[in-house]
Amino acid sequence: MVFERAGQRALPSDLTDIDALIAAYYDLIPDPANPDQQVAFGTSGHRGSSLKTAFNEAHIAATTQAIVEYRAAQGVTGPLFIGKDTHGLSLPAWKTALEVLHAAGVDVRAERDDEYTPTPAVSRAIIVYNRDHSGPRADGIVVTPSHNPPPDGGFKYNPPHGGPADSDATKVIAARANELLGDWRSIKRTPYERCESEIVRHDYRTPYCADLANVIKLDAIRAAGLKIGADPMGGASVQYWEYIADTMGLGLSVVNRTVDPAWPFMTLDWDGKIRMDCSSPYAMASLIANRDRYDLSTGNDADADRHGIVTPDAGLMNPNHYLAAAIQYLFAHREGWNPDAGIGKTLVSSSMIDNVAAKLGKKLVEVPVGFKWFVPGLMDGSIGFGGEESAGASFLTLDGKTWTTDKDGLILDLLASEILAVTGRTPSQHYADLEAEFGKTAYARVDAPANRAQKAKLGALSPTDVTATELAGEQIVAKMTNAPGNGAAIGGLKVVTKNAWFAARPSGTEDVYKIYAESFKGPEHLALVQAEAKKVVDAVLS
Repeated sequence: MVFERAGQRALPSDLTDIDALIAAYYDLIPDPANPDQQVAFGTSGHRGSSLKTAFNEAHIAATTQAIVEYRAAQGVTGPLFIGKDTHGLSLPAWKTALEVLHAAGVDVRAERDDEYTPTPAVSRAIIVYNRDHSGPRADGIVVTPSHNPPPDGGFKYNPPHGGPADSDATKVIAARANELLGDWRSIKRTPYERCESEIVRHDYRTPYCADLANVIKLDAIRAAGLKIGADPMGGASVQYWEYIADTMGLGLSVVNRTVDPAWPFMTLDWDGKIRMDCSSPYAMASLIANRDRYDLSTGNDADADRHGIVTPDAGLMNPNHYLAAAIQYLFAHREGWNPDAGIGKTLVSSSMIDNVAAKLGKKLVEVPVGFKWFVPGLMDGSIGFGGEESAGASFLTLDGKTWTTDKDGLILDLLASEILAVTGRTPSQHYADLEAEFGKTAYARVDAPANRAQKAKLGALSPTDVTATELAGEQIVAKMTNAPGNGAAIGGLKVVTKNAWFAARPSGTEDVYKIYAESFKGPEHLALVQAEAKKVVDAVLS
């Protein structure tokens, strides 16, 4: 059910008390025996709120020490690049991490206290350093809970490939961090006031922005004379969009330059929470309302690893729609890419991407949920584009080299302007052409209750556990518990018919499982698919 004030500006009563949040970060001590207060890495690191004793000084000291030990065991002795976003807990956690890293003798590279660093800028820094240096490898930490609400903090590790750490790494780090939680005060730290002058300050912004000419056709955007609006949504991209607007001559203006960790300028998301989700029409309501002021406008979440595209003709584009349009454009306008480069998608992304891949004659690489699965392909150029349904993607440079191995919302935003500049048509108009050719799709995600035991059972399914032969009036043609693109376990189930599919997977943070579904036969058929999908899954879990 949609909250009654969804899409409306937040009221004072909706705002987080940032002083209380930061006080709780230092004052509340987690119970190492309580699973809800332990370090737990999801698909994008450890997340939680200090108010719930799930993201506190103890967690970050222990996790940072665990990363110090892990990188040493892996022979990673080069610099560690660390960046933070604008969440209220990010600066305190960043300082705690620096204290531990400095005491451990790590060669750490950090922005300044009043600077913010998007996730893709950290990824890019790691990749460029390891490309240009033959000695010890670099890695990184990003302090961000991404699009999560203001009370949350987040902390994730990026190994030398520059992308999200895989589960083999995060299991080791989380296990060691939880061992350290019981005696976290014994972890060696240099007080920030003593070590701040010794920390090497790194300029992430200038080289990243200067390098954009190697991944986006900026000259085409300049020549088109577009009027572009960029909304950082109060996140880490604000200083980057300011730099781009002020120095690069793209006809781009920053819609909102305000940074406030309470996010009082945001409109409420579907459930009444403040959430910097640039794929949500409720969170993006302000930008959508002003869509006619620009030829094209864009948004980013708090760490700028997600993109939101708003066009005058369509409003906010569905992320799946933009991915399909972007893929079709890129593979027709990137002459420097390897002709054999494939298209990466998560298995819960739209089948319209499958149609585009077939039309282009490109290999489709379908992987489980999580951007980490695209890292190898983006590193060796065997994947030209990797994207997921939650508005996260990255792609290769103009000459087919690695750009980032983490999601990059800034280049996806700029690509939308390139598409308009080069073709004279918006990405949404290009997607309308795809619908005319292949048909309209109806796509949605819903949640259903599931306890911990049921979620574990769903994550361990085999295709033979599903006895159904039909779905919504069509014969089932595939039952998958492993992704076809790389054979990796999907941690759930995907069922496919000729004109529809559904996928079910357990939530890593809530007592629910998620059902993703799509139909090429319209919304009514989608509803039927969703209803029968729930019956199929419930039968397995009962």
